Amino acid sequence: MADSHKANGIAHDSWTDPPAVWRLRSRGCWTEAAALLAGPGAGEAHAALRRASLLIERCTFTGDGWAEAEDALRTAEALAGTDSERGRAACERGQLAYAVTSFGVRDRADEARSALGRSAALLPPGAADRALLDFRRGLLSENLAGDPAGARLAYRRAHAAATAHGDRLLVSFTWRQLAGLALRDGELAEARYGFAESLRIREELGYLIGTPPALVSLAEVEPEPESTRLRTEAGRLFRLLGCLPVWLRDVLSA
Repeated sequence: MADSHKANGIAHDSWTDPPAVWRLRSRGCWTEAAALLAGPGAGEAHAALRRASLLIERCTFTGDGWAEAEDALRTAEALAGTDSERGRAACERGQLAYAVTSFGVRDRADEARSALGRSAALLPPGAADRALLDFRRGLLSENLAGDPAGARLAYRRAHAAATAHGDRLLVSFTWRQLAGLALRDGELAEARYGFAESLRIREELGYLIGTPPALVSLAEVEPEPESTRLRTEAGRLFRLLGCLPVWLRDVLSA
């Protein structure tokens, strides 16, 4: 997780968060956001899946809370009654296994691949949830399998689907990952454009917790003095957010 563009798999999904949940989530208050989904209706598959996804997202920013996320996901898996719900749950299972592996807690790469494959078999082509699935399959290809070409194809599929379904936050993630691959290939102008688009969307959405990584990535491809300005702003927000995400601690001075 040391690379500032190596995404943690965090991305919005096709479900629309209630405003109160989004406000908390966008500021890194995942526990509080999940608690809002623990009241009436908490026994429904949709609410259980959303709660699990929030707690898994917390793990990817903090590197902690794995057991609680695992428990929430098992509950969601038990409540899933349709192929769509089971496909979403499998996608979250793949995400949790990917995050555990990426943080070096335990090698669960095979589980991540298996779960995302199961999700692909359950979610029909064209479903909104396929965008997030393709994005996460791209992460596995790039960061666990060392297959940038396969990752690029998956990110492009995710980008097209997220754009078609109006999932702007996921589009910000696909822009960022595609820009990171462009930078690896020496395509500086393409990388700068993608990082700038990712940052613009996050700022427009008010996705505060995701803004420091976007600022750091853009700073890497901008000349001085703009690069220093971006890094300074990233550091300010990073400290404001309690030094999150943790995988920026080696990049930004706390």
